[in-house]
Amino acid sequence: MSRIVYVNGAYLPEEEATVSVFDRGFLMADGVYEVTSVLGGKLVDFDGHAARLARSLAELDMVQPISHEALLAAHRELVARNGIEEGLVYLQITRGNPGDRDFAFPDPETTTGTVVMFTQNKPGLADSPAAKVGMKVISIPDLRWRRRDIKTVQLLYPSMGKMAAKAEGADDAWFVEDGKVTEGTSNNAYIVKNGRIITRELSQDILHGITRAAVLRFAAEAQMEVEERSFTIDEAKEADEAFVTSATAFVMPVVEIDGAKIGAGTPGRVAARLREIYLEESLKAAI
Repeated sequence: MSRIVYVNGAYLPEEEATVSVFDRGFLMADGVYEVTSVLGGKLVDFDGHAARLARSLAELDMVQPISHEALLAAHRELVARNGIEEGLVYLQITRGNPGDRDFAFPDPETTTGTVVMFTQNKPGLADSPAAKVGMKVISIPDLRWRRRDIKTVQLLYPSMGKMAAKAEGADDAWFVEDGKVTEGTSNNAYIVKNGRIITRELSQDILHGITRAAVLRFAAEAQMEVEERSFTIDEAKEADEAFVTSATAFVMPVVEIDGAKIGAGTPGRVAARLREIYLEESLKAAI
């Protein structure tokens, strides 16, 4: 059966779904996106993703063309129509199709934003084998624009980072700017030293991760010590353990950076415990 996708209010077989060649998301990367995980057929932290979406749109002076209620209903409808038990819903909103190419923003009164959604089925997402062995990462310069707090569709450099990692036999890359780690290509980065969880503080330099916020909240509730500050690659290499968080990786251990083993070179107990807590609490709160 063909996957059903959502385009501007219509549910369509993916083969029939189209967006104009003049859409600014295609021509200018003028759009934002969110990815919401699905566990047990329910949406994980939907309200958090919806709130960040609204913030991203506001930061770009972009009108949100769909209400919160309609957005939730569409997510649920796609999950149901595509029979997703474990997977994700991808949402993208662009400034729309003004009818031609122009650097100037179109008038939102006459050009409605484009809303696209689709699902990806990922059985075994929660019980990922990667979480049992951990990830290997490399470090590369952070050459992205300086508004990383806005979740835009400008993902070319992160894609290049993932390909650079693949070329070196690693799983991902951590970006480094002014000698300090900012984040991973599609995740927030952490190290653990003497039981203390260290991760970069929120600013325009990193994405304000929804999973990050939940994990830090759960860590505090579990009386784990958290320090929000930047750290270097050398500091990471000397850490007891490391991990990343994202909407689809949840909490994923990092066991190697630039060829150097982190701690024992195996997933650490802090990351394992946080992953366990996150999945348990997220399943309880999913809608």
